[in-house]
Amino acid sequence: MLCPKIIDVEPLDNYKLKLKYETGEIKTFDVLPYISGKWYEELYNNNYFKTVHLISDGKGIEWENGQDIAPHELYEMGHISN
Repeated sequence: MLCPKIIDVEPLDNYKLKLKYETGEIKTFDVLPYISGKWYEELYNNNYFKTVHLISDGKGIEWENGQDIAPHELYEMGHISN
């Protein structure tokens, strides 16, 4: 699925992300269900979780050590928020 570009990502409390899209949509995505196994366990550290940033061209997000979540999951499973 072709998803709109992400123009901003903001880490929130309780392992959630606020995502702003080029379409004007704002969605909240719960990362907690993804935090399992060695690859994602680092995200439990709140300071590390806050290092989330955009991948160039707004095609996705990632953390400093390369953890990411597929852009279509962020968009499709995110909840519309204000």
